[in-house]
Amino acid sequence: MDARLLDILVCPVCKGPLEYDKKAQEMICRGDRLAYPVRDGIPIMWADEARTLQDAVE
Repeated sequence: MDARLLDILVCPVCKGPLEYDKKAQEMICRGDRLAYPVRDGIPIMWADEARTLQDAVE
């Protein structure tokens, strides 16, 4: 994923920052607890394509 692209992408729901999870191939919004898929190197930034993040079990 291009670092410049990561700098300008924001969550389409809250406009907050995103983190790239290379292993899961997802863009993560911690504020909305959503994960957007990355397919063939292209982030799919549609809210209806996002999955909800689950609470981490401690």
